[in-house]
Amino acid sequence: MEIQYQKQAIETAKATIQLGIARHTQLEIDPDTFEPLFREKKASFVTLKINNELRGCIGSLSAYQALITDIANNAFNAALKDPRFPPVNQSEFEHLQYHISILNTPESMTFASEEDLLEQLRPNIDGLILSKGSNRGTFLPSVWKQLPNKTDFLKHLKQKAGLDPQYWNNDIRIERYEVDEFSGE
Repeated sequence: MEIQYQKQAIETAKATIQLGIARHTQLEIDPDTFEPLFREKKASFVTLKINNELRGCIGSLSAYQALITDIANNAFNAALKDPRFPPVNQSEFEHLQYHISILNTPESMTFASEEDLLEQLRPNIDGLILSKGSNRGTFLPSVWKQLPNKTDFLKHLKQKAGLDPQYWNNDIRIERYEVDEFSGE
């Protein structure tokens, strides 16, 4: 994604968070006023950090709305509705670091065993969605920085999805995706 588009995406995320803090409402987005790239239906994740520490992360796994709307909604929710954190306040707003990931369409993976799956994983490239019944979890490719070992990555993803880290059954469904990602302050 070109620099001017990255800047526009981050400015939109900032504006919706600022309005959310001030008025407890979300910025109204008209995708038609944005470049064609932002009008395409795409999924995104918005990760917020302060001093490189996670402060909120919310996203979409499937493309169902205009990218710019998805970014704005996810920025608002990451700042104000991530259940792991209290809402971002005005004093924190000035210190937020923005990381935006735009997902490509997830593709189902086929594998004969957990070992086969592990062999197919591409660290620092693959984001994964793990599904088993009603349990579901995802890790963006950036999580490989904290969990560079394939086995650890998969165990923690199972745990995030609500499964035992040692659990394995061939009815686990794994989808892989890549992201276009960028950061700003």
